[in-house]
Amino acid sequence: MKISPKQGSPEELAEFSRLQMQMENIFRRISDDTLASQAVVVIPSLSMLPGELEKISGVRHYEERMLVNLMLLRQPRTKLIYVTSHALNPVVIDYYLSMLSGVPRSHATARLVLLDCSDTRPIPLSQKILERPRLVERIRNELADYAGTTHMACYNSSEWERTLAVQLGTPLHSVDPALNYLGTKSGCRDTFIEAGITHPFGFEHLHSQEEIVNALAAIKRRDPDAKRAVVKLNDGFSGEGNAIFRYQDLLVDENLEAGIVSQLSELECESPTETPWSFFAKFSEMGGIVEAFVEGDEKVSPSCQCRVNVIGEPMVISTHDQVLGGRSGQVFLGCTFPADDTYRMEIQEAGLRVATALAKKGVIGRFSVDFVSVKEAGKWVHYAIEVNLRKGGTTHPFLTLKFLTGGKYNVEDGCFYSPSGQAKYYYATDNLKEEWYKGLLPEDVVDIAVYNKLHFHGQSESGVLFHLLGAVSEYGKLGMTAIGDSPTQAKELYEYALQVLDEETK
Repeated sequence: MKISPKQGSPEELAEFSRLQMQMENIFRRISDDTLASQAVVVIPSLSMLPGELEKISGVRHYEERMLVNLMLLRQPRTKLIYVTSHALNPVVIDYYLSMLSGVPRSHATARLVLLDCSDTRPIPLSQKILERPRLVERIRNELADYAGTTHMACYNSSEWERTLAVQLGTPLHSVDPALNYLGTKSGCRDTFIEAGITHPFGFEHLHSQEEIVNALAAIKRRDPDAKRAVVKLNDGFSGEGNAIFRYQDLLVDENLEAGIVSQLSELECESPTETPWSFFAKFSEMGGIVEAFVEGDEKVSPSCQCRVNVIGEPMVISTHDQVLGGRSGQVFLGCTFPADDTYRMEIQEAGLRVATALAKKGVIGRFSVDFVSVKEAGKWVHYAIEVNLRKGGTTHPFLTLKFLTGGKYNVEDGCFYSPSGQAKYYYATDNLKEEWYKGLLPEDVVDIAVYNKLHFHGQSESGVLFHLLGAVSEYGKLGMTAIGDSPTQAKELYEYALQVLDEETK
């Protein structure tokens, strides 16, 4: 077997850099010729710090979110190698392949290779693959006939994905892990400053409990009416790494810091598995930020999804309004597309400024910029709060819309149009979860969708696509994208699907 350089060694970094230089030629070749031969290795690994994966219910099934990439098989000379922690239910694969148009399913199936590790431990998938040299060799053999025309797609990039790319001898179509600090909460604030984007008052690059106390005190002294502030871990995921500090009856005087210290035990952690003291221990290890909590009677949470292609061109590819929940309304539950037309273009413009700043630093791939927007004197004010330097909760539904309809996003008005010229909208979630859904098999969900005419129809370009189907039986959890010709129709489809699921299971 091939002897690979040690992880993180100068030899590995040099080889990774050499491989990444191939991406521009691959990009230009595929862009110019839809019949060009290529092989794509999809590694849907959630590569996070130890302990963070366990916070996500049914996390191993999140590897299914990138199954939308099976739509690439519409390109008749594309081979797809999809690797997971455990074998996927054939019904789930068939469900996605049934959405293909333009090629016979048998032709697409012949170009699809499904591999798995038979390993459900809560560690990154890429790490599992690297622990199995024979699996690495098998993937490499699948790529043998596609020299110079392969790339690896992943959920987020870390040292594990970099090492795997080098061992497979294929470039990584994602941000260089050396730039991942730009996606930390501290790195986000640095980028917002550089891009000239409005963001909450606060402090970044903090590590100690004392620094947290001093930052909380500075926020209160700047705004004596402040009711709460938010403390965020640098590498928190989907709002689960946030905690709320309430100032309660603290006064702005010489005893403010002491009063804050006395109330640290009442810190409200967003994750139900976290305590204030475990949170502070993680904060000391990974660092984080403290910033003012954005208050407002009218408040929304839009998001701008961006992309920097491999030749360094920044672009906006969608906007969303996020549906948030959790103890303090900071956990991502779902989204609507596009963002509201009263502020959609403002969000798009701000997102492009962030994308331009990140492109200058060498970032490539998809990422999103999250905002909290409040009405102040009758006008929306947008506070940038986070850059998700990875594929996220808005990536899957947008790719679903794009692949199912074959349409395009129009930056002139921030809308998406199918080839027929019809504007399309959706309401999507990763987090449908009910006790009475437990016991449903993926084939049951498919049956329910078909029998109740929920299934997406190509002619009408409307309907519902479910995902995370592997999680439904054990966790009572699944995802859904409801696509319609108006925001109202998309929301009605979503609500009808919920009604049907309840009637069939409750």
